[in-house]
Amino acid sequence: MSAPSSTPPAQAENTAPENEALAPDAGLRPPGPTPSQSRFQVDLVAEAAGASTEDKSPSSDASSTLPSSDKATPAAPPEGPDPGAGGEEAKGRFRVVNFADPSGAGSGSPPEAAPAEGLQNGDTVMSETSLHSSTGGQHHYHYDTHTHTYYLRTFGHNTIDAVPNIDFYRQTAAPLGEKLIRPTLSELHDELDKEPFEDGFANGDELTPAEEAAAKEAAESKGVVKFGWIKGVLVRCMLNIWGVMLFIRMSWIVGQAGIVLSCVIVLMATVVTTITGLSTSAIATNGFVRGGGAYYLISRSLGPEFGGSIGLIFAFANAVAVAMYVVGFAETVQELLAGADAVMTDPVNDIRIIGTITVILLLGISVAGMEWEAKAQIFLLIVLITAIINYFIGSFIPVKSKESMGFFGYDGSIMLENMGPDFRGETFFSVFAIFFPAATGILAGANISGDLADPQLAIPRGTLLAILITGIVYLGVAFSTGSCIVRDASGNINDTVSSQFMTNCTDAACKFGYDFSSCRNSKLGCSYGLQKDFQVMSIVSGFSPIITAGIFSATLSSALASLVSAPKVFQALCKDNIYPGLSMFAKGYGKNNEPLRGYILTFCIALAFILIAQLNVIAPIISNFFLASYALINFSVFHASLANSPGWRPSFKYYNMWVSLAGAVLCCVVMFVINWWAALLTNVIVMGLYIYVSYKKPDVNWGSSTQALTYHQALTHTLHLSGVEDHIKNFRPQCLVMTGYPNSRPALLHLVHSFTKNVGLLICGHVRTGSRRPNFKELATDQSRYQRWLLKNETKAFYTPVFAEDMRQGTQYLLQAAGLGRLRPNTLVLGFKNDWRDGDMMNVETYIHMIHDAFDFQYGAVVLRLKEGLDVSHIQGQDELLSSQEKSSGMKDVVVSIDMSKDSDGDSSKPSSKATSLQNSPAIQKDDDDDGKAPTQPLLKKDKKSPTLPLNVSDQRLLEASQQFQKKQGKGTVDVWWLFDDGGLTLLIPYLLTNKKRWKDCKIRVFIGGKINRIDHDRRAMATLLSKFRIDFSDITVLGDINTKPKKESTSAFEEMIEPYRLKEDDMEQEAAERLKNSEPWRITDNELELYRAKTNRQIRLNELLKEHSSTANLIVMSMPLARKGTVSSALYMAWLEALSKDLPPILLVRGNHQSVLTFYS
Repeated sequence: MSAPSSTPPAQAENTAPENEALAPDAGLRPPGPTPSQSRFQVDLVAEAAGASTEDKSPSSDASSTLPSSDKATPAAPPEGPDPGAGGEEAKGRFRVVNFADPSGAGSGSPPEAAPAEGLQNGDTVMSETSLHSSTGGQHHYHYDTHTHTYYLRTFGHNTIDAVPNIDFYRQTAAPLGEKLIRPTLSELHDELDKEPFEDGFANGDELTPAEEAAAKEAAESKGVVKFGWIKGVLVRCMLNIWGVMLFIRMSWIVGQAGIVLSCVIVLMATVVTTITGLSTSAIATNGFVRGGGAYYLISRSLGPEFGGSIGLIFAFANAVAVAMYVVGFAETVQELLAGADAVMTDPVNDIRIIGTITVILLLGISVAGMEWEAKAQIFLLIVLITAIINYFIGSFIPVKSKESMGFFGYDGSIMLENMGPDFRGETFFSVFAIFFPAATGILAGANISGDLADPQLAIPRGTLLAILITGIVYLGVAFSTGSCIVRDASGNINDTVSSQFMTNCTDAACKFGYDFSSCRNSKLGCSYGLQKDFQVMSIVSGFSPIITAGIFSATLSSALASLVSAPKVFQALCKDNIYPGLSMFAKGYGKNNEPLRGYILTFCIALAFILIAQLNVIAPIISNFFLASYALINFSVFHASLANSPGWRPSFKYYNMWVSLAGAVLCCVVMFVINWWAALLTNVIVMGLYIYVSYKKPDVNWGSSTQALTYHQALTHTLHLSGVEDHIKNFRPQCLVMTGYPNSRPALLHLVHSFTKNVGLLICGHVRTGSRRPNFKELATDQSRYQRWLLKNETKAFYTPVFAEDMRQGTQYLLQAAGLGRLRPNTLVLGFKNDWRDGDMMNVETYIHMIHDAFDFQYGAVVLRLKEGLDVSHIQGQDELLSSQEKSSGMKDVVVSIDMSKDSDGDSSKPSSKATSLQNSPAIQKDDDDDGKAPTQPLLKKDKKSPTLPLNVSDQRLLEASQQFQKKQGKGTVDVWWLFDDGGLTLLIPYLLTNKKRWKDCKIRVFIGGKINRIDHDRRAMATLLSKFRIDFSDITVLGDINTKPKKESTSAFEEMIEPYRLKEDDMEQEAAERLKNSEPWRITDNELELYRAKTNRQIRLNELLKEHSSTANLIVMSMPLARKGTVSSALYMAWLEALSKDLPPILLVRGNHQSVLTFYS
C-alpha cells in the first residue's frame, strides 16, 4: 500500500538525523505529549522568505523530503523534494517546522528501520488522538493525518486538511483496512497558541464493547477462510430449501391439491420467501454486515429489543431444526434396516441410536472448521442434484412393471384428471402448512454473514437465485408427478379391466387397461399412487437408491446448515451482551473465531430433542419461529423506510416499503395458518423477550430505525404542538432549574423532578462563567456526559449548559433560548443563596436581577431553601455517598474535584463545583487554571481500598438533607401559604406533588390572609374555590393577625442584619451618596427602608407565623414577596427573603406570572 519513497536513498540518509525524532521506537506505545506540547508546532512563513534559498533550513528540508504513504491521500501523487517550490507555494501559509517527539525521547529508529507492529511505515507518525482511545487496552495506531497531507501537499499546497478517504469512515480496525483519524475541526480552526482539544476519538466514534470485540476479532482475523456467493450462500440456501419434502411429500401434496393448487401453494410460499429475500438484501446492503445473520440484520435495523428476542428464538429454532432433520434421516435409515430385517431394538430406540450417532458425526464436521463443513455441503448438493435429475430421467422411461403402481409415463388424460383437487381429510390450508416448512431456509447463507468475503454482494445474489432455482424445481416436480402418476393404484398387476367393462371405467388408468376404482371404494385402500405412497418418486426414478441418497443428502445438509447457523447467530447475540448471563458463549476459537461452546450447546439441545423423538409437536413451533424472524426482517425494511432516516440507503434498490409490510403481514398470516396455538406461543415468547430486553436497557447504540422513527415522530408532534394555542386546562409547570452540574444540587433536582416527572418539562440550566477562553468542545462533552448521568439516575430532564460573562447574562440566554416550540420553560427555579452575606454583594445583585429577568420574560419564579443548604459539590466522592444509581458494569472511575471554598447555593455557575461521574469517557476533565476557572485540586480516582475523607457534621447534615426528597415522605403535611393570587401556581405545585407516590400520604393544608371579623367567611370562600378546582385539602387556616407588629427581638435582628448594607445617605453629602449608590447599587437607602417599613414588618411577622403553624411540615409552599424593579434594592429584597424563610423546614417560595394556571370550567 505504500507509495515509493519520494526521497532518493542518498538524500534519505542525509535527512535521517532530522527525521529521527519523528519515528517512534519500534513496537513501543508512546505515552502522548505533555499538555503543553502541541501535536505539531507551526510558524508563519514570511512573505520575504518566498523563493529564497535561505528557506532550505533543516526544518523545511524535513517538511518537504520525508517519505510518505499514499494511504491518507490517494488523490495526490507523491512529489519530489523541491524545497524552493515548497517555500514559494507556502507564502503566507502555515508550515510545519518541528513535530513534537511523541515518544518523549530524543531519538527513535531511523526511517529505514523495519516498520513497527501496527504501523504501515516506520516513518509514519502516530496520531496523538490514537493514544487516548478507550478501547480497553487495545492499541489503535493510526497514521498522523497531518504528516501525510503535509508531505503529499494536497492539491499542490501545504495544508493540514485531508482529502476524502474511506479509511476515515471505518468504525474500527476493520478487516478491510485500518481506521485513520482525520484532522479535527479544532486543529484546523483554533487559534495557533491554543491547545487542540485532546479527545479519545476525534469524530465521537466511541466504541461499544461489542464493537471493541469486533475490532479485536478483525485484528486477529488474518488467514481467515471467507466464502464467495456461490459456496457461501447459494449452495447453503438451495440445500436448506430442498428438504425431505421434495422427495417424500411433494407427490402427496399434488395428489391432495391437484396440479393447479399445488402450483398455487408453491407460488404462495415462494412469494413470502421472495419478499423476505428482497428485504434481507436491502438490509444486508445498507452498510457492512458482520456475523450473526438474521439476528445481526434485525438488531441493527430495529434495535436490540427486537433483535435480542428474535436472535434467541432463531438460534433455538435452528438448534431444534437439527434434531428435526436428523430424526428425518434416522427414520429413513430405520425403514431401510427394517426392510432388511436388521432391527437393533425397537423402531423408536433405533431412531434414537441412529440420530445420536448422526448428530455426533455432524458435530465433528462442524467443529473441524468451516472449510470442512463447506466441502461436505458441496458433496451433499451434488448428491441431491443427481437424485433430482435421476427422478426426471426416470419419469420419461415408462416401465411395464411400474404400471400397476400407478406410473404410466406422461399422459394428457392423467394430467387432466390430476389437475383439480381431491382432498381426503385435508384442506387447502392444512396442505399448505405441511409444504411451507420446505420453503424456509432462505437465511442459511445470511446466517454465516461473518464468514462471507463480501456479504453485501453475496447475500442478495445467492439468496434470490436460490429461491428462483428451488421454486422452479418444486413447480417442475408438481407438474411432472401430476402428469405421469395416477392418484390411486393397488400395485396388483391383475387389476386389469376387461373389454366389456371398459365403457363403465372412467379413470385415466382405464386407458392403459387398469381399473383402480376399487382402491377408492375399499375401506382398506391401496398402498400406491400419489395419495398413498410417499416413496412414489423412488418408484418413478431411473435408479431408486439414488433417491434414498437424495433424501439422506437433503436431511443431512439441512441439519448441518442449522448446526452451523445456530452457534453463529448465538455467538453474535452473546457478543452484544444483551443477555448478560450468556456472555461465556461469545468466545471464539481459532483463526475463524469458531463458537465451539455454541456448537456444544446446540449439540446438547439437538440431542435432547432427538431423544424425546416427539417432533410432530415441535415442528410447527420451529416453522413459526422462522416465520417470526422473516416477519421482522420484512418489518425492518418497512420501518426503516418509514422513519426516513438519511442513514437508510441500501445499494440494493429492488425493494418497496409497502411490499415489505405486506410480506410481514403474510408471514404472520401463514404462522396462524400453519398452527394457531404455535403462532400464539411464538408471539408470547417474542413479546416476553422484548419486554425483558426493554427493561434491561442494554448499553448499545446501533442507530436503529426505531431511534430514527422516534426522532421523526418527536419532530412531527413538536411542530404540530406549536400550531395549537396553549389552554389553561393543559397548563403544566415547565421548569428551568438552575442546578449547575445536575449532581451538585440533588435536593433541588429531586424536588422539581417530583412534580414535573411525566407532567412537564425539566431543564437543568448551567451557566459557566469566568472562562477567559471558553472551551466549547468541553461544553459539548459535558452536555452529553451529564445527559447520560440524568438518564442513568432515571431523572426525566435535559441538561443545558451555556458560557456567559456572568450568571445573569447566562440566565438571560437560557430564559430566551431554552426549549423548543411549545416545549419551552415557563418557570425559573433557583436555590436560595444561603451565603449571600459572606461573599461579594454584586453576586446578590446578579442573583436578584435573575428573578427580575424571569418576571420580565413572563416566567414564574420559584426559590427553594433548605436550612442546611443545597450545594454538595465540594464534598469528596459525594456520588458514592449519595448511593448514586450509576453502578453500570462500564463504570470504572468516579472522578471528583474538591473546591475547598464552599460554593454558594445560589450560584450555579462555579466551574469548580465539578463532582462528575465519568462514564467510560475518553476525555478526563482537565484542571484548566489558565482558563480563569476557580482553582481546583487534581481530579481524584476512586479506589475502593482507599478510605474517604471523614465528613464534618455540617457536611453530613447537608448530605442527608440533599436526599430527603428521594425518600417516601410518610404521613405529614404540605403547607400552602397562598397569600397572594399569582394565577394559581402556588397551589398547583403542591397538588402535583401530592399526586406522586412519595408524597401521596401528605395532606395539603392551606393558609390564607384575612380579617379577624371575617375569618369564617374567608374560610368558606376558599373552601368553595378549592372544591371547584377539585383540589383535596385537609384544613384551611385564615390568618387574621398577619399585620400585627412583629416581636421586638425579630425586628432588631433584621435591623442588625441589614446594617452593613445600608447607604446611610443622611450621614454624608448627597454627591458622595450618589457616587456610592452608583458603584454599589445594592445598598439600601434610608428612604426606601422607611417607604417599605410595613412590607418589611410583614415578612418578619410571617416568619413568626410560619414557625408557629408550619414548623413540623414536610414542605412549605409560600407566595414569594415581589419587589418593584428599580425601587427596592437587591440587599433589601434579599433581606426580605432571608427574614421570611430562615430557620424553617424546606420552603418553596413561589410566584407565578399572574396568568391563570387553574380553571374550574370543563
